[in-house]
Amino acid sequence: MTLSRRRLLAAAAPAALLASPAWVGAQTWPARPIRIVVPYPPGGSSDIIARALSQPLSEALGQPVIIDNKPGANGNLGADLVAHSAPDGYTLLLCDVGALAISPSVYTRLGFDPSKDLRGVTMLAYSPHLLVVHPSVPVNNLAELVAYSKKTDLNFAVTATGSAAHLAGVAVQRASGARWEYVPYKGGVQAVADTVAGQTQVLMNGMLATYPQVQAGKLKLLGVSKATRMPLVGQVPTLAEQGLTGFESGTWQGVRVARGTPDAIVNRLNQELIRIIRSPDIRSRLAGQGAEVVTMAPAEEEQFFNNERKRWAQVVQAARIRLD
Repeated sequence: MTLSRRRLLAAAAPAALLASPAWVGAQTWPARPIRIVVPYPPGGSSDIIARALSQPLSEALGQPVIIDNKPGANGNLGADLVAHSAPDGYTLLLCDVGALAISPSVYTRLGFDPSKDLRGVTMLAYSPHLLVVHPSVPVNNLAELVAYSKKTDLNFAVTATGSAAHLAGVAVQRASGARWEYVPYKGGVQAVADTVAGQTQVLMNGMLATYPQVQAGKLKLLGVSKATRMPLVGQVPTLAEQGLTGFESGTWQGVRVARGTPDAIVNRLNQELIRIIRSPDIRSRLAGQGAEVVTMAPAEEEQFFNNERKRWAQVVQAARIRLD
């Protein structure tokens, strides 16, 4: 090959790279509406946050932002949809990232790999799990609940089999010696509703979706699954204070996109979402419901996800929870 030809090819290479579909797509993004897939029914923690973000994100990007609830299989149906979507930044997944990290350990046949098929954009918010009971249950703390459970049949509402709230309940039961029967639901909204109605007596669920029922006197709060007390419910001791040393769990809402989405798009989404979620209005609104704004760079979200996957795999193995 002649020197002049080598120079020609070398000069052409950057131009070819700049003309690649991924680069061109990143430069023109967004050019059409963006869809946020929430893999749970309306009314849950992820849905609440998605709807708080949608209008400000639309204004920032200059395109409509549509919320698309795709419930099923503990959030896996919606996650699968995003995992197999085009990696172009037009389909986002807003979910409980902790629950998504649990799925590979719980499901024997998962149509996607959350680590390989999705990439992190940012974490958005954390809210601890609340341990609550129906007001008719004559207990006021964990010790009383444990004692009562050994002489009375209790039903524990499971927001979804294999969910973070389910595994948190299993961990509490194993550590405290409590006894109850698990009643599985297809989402937190119905699990909360049935506990409010007294169909089930015990529940662990994210604070964002559960605390309003505590405020209304429809559920009794026994403990918070956070390392330290929360100002919003400062009079209620943590589960760690009540004998479960080091115990902490909760729901971690975050955004992920299909693996292969260009860095430029991921970084833009990261910047806009962090700016919006940190705005005084949204931060104050979420804090009033018990959610703490927690944001991360894409690489930090990836590391968090991998750590959660390893952490919960041990709990799943110990509890022997497996689903088809």
